[in-house]
Amino acid sequence: MPSVLTDIHPCFSLNAQTQYARMHLPVAPRCNISCNYCSRKFDCYNESRPGVTSEVLSPIEAKHKFERVKAEIPNLSVAGIAGPGDALANWEETKATINLIKEADSKILICLSTNGLLLPEYAPELVKMGVKHVTVTVNCIDPAVGAQIYGAVHYQGKRYVGAEGSKLLLTNQQAGIMYLTGHGVHVKVNIVMIKLVNDWHVPDVVKKVKELGAALTNIMPFIPAPGSVFSGLPQTSMRDIVAVRSACASELNQMTHCRQCRADAIGMIGQDRANEFRSCLSQAEPVETKPVSFVGHYKVAVTTKYGKLVDLHFGQADEFQIYQVNNSRYELVETRHLAKYCAKGDDCSQEDKRRSAILAALADCDAVLTMRIGYQAQKRLLKKGIMSVEYCYTIESGLAYTVEQLDMKAAAV
Repeated sequence: MPSVLTDIHPCFSLNAQTQYARMHLPVAPRCNISCNYCSRKFDCYNESRPGVTSEVLSPIEAKHKFERVKAEIPNLSVAGIAGPGDALANWEETKATINLIKEADSKILICLSTNGLLLPEYAPELVKMGVKHVTVTVNCIDPAVGAQIYGAVHYQGKRYVGAEGSKLLLTNQQAGIMYLTGHGVHVKVNIVMIKLVNDWHVPDVVKKVKELGAALTNIMPFIPAPGSVFSGLPQTSMRDIVAVRSACASELNQMTHCRQCRADAIGMIGQDRANEFRSCLSQAEPVETKPVSFVGHYKVAVTTKYGKLVDLHFGQADEFQIYQVNNSRYELVETRHLAKYCAKGDDCSQEDKRRSAILAALADCDAVLTMRIGYQAQKRLLKKGIMSVEYCYTIESGLAYTVEQLDMKAAAV
């Protein structure tokens, strides 16, 4: 479906990738499905794959970062939301970001990526907002195949697993794609090709999405992600990818220049400049906080790099911000400087002493709020009566979520 708009979108046009830059705005941390090939890691500068970002932005922070990038990269043509979770599972943040970017530059192309679960609900709004490019990840059209790929589907307050969850997801994906294409939206379908799981099924997916009106498909290699259910499966070879793309090319246009970009990618495809702009938060308007002196019901230790986001692994933290919290009220009471829980070079006796000392220093806390934490560390904390809460967004929202978890725990006792 050629158009002037598509001709300047580097992900939808092979020619555009050599002339135009794009920017991914990581404002969508939450996800509503569990893919067995996914393990979202938020803090690895050197890793490039979907779902990875080094920061999560608020909509206003995204606007400020966009303005700086646009000023320094004049051939920027696209601002997109590609996670690190699902754009539509974070609709309020996604909607606010789209509106702010359009205010900043009415000519910029807006696009987003989604798993499609909520497309029937939000596709009409996307059309009204003028979004012209949407990427939907569709890995199968058979619920039995989907039952192998998706661990769980969370929809309208319920959790679905197996073929039931897969069927729900596939139904919504197809209905959403049909609506979008029927209203003039260019839809690209991403397909993660997993050997012995869905590789044989990919041509069927391509044929089906063509019937739904998709403009092109992007058949991508499965990359084993440490910590994921599929971490032990082999990476799909590019030889196999090329063969399937070639077989499907007569059915539908194929994207052949994808680099499986990060959720915070910036610049030309294959020439990521995200590192140049990682300090942009310091340029943005201060995030409003509401410190109030009071005695909170809970004490929570937070791992954070710059004091705004829960963006640091428990094992890599050498300081903890200690908050008193009570519902939506919170107060930073101190910062505790400690050794790292995970440190290289220690023998076993030193490691045990250091870790015991860290746990003792956190003994007065009800919970640790952190981006990630290992299973053994979770167990050790739990023995001390300290809950571990994994989260990746602002500290304020993380503390509210932690209070919910602590209240639920207290109610269950």
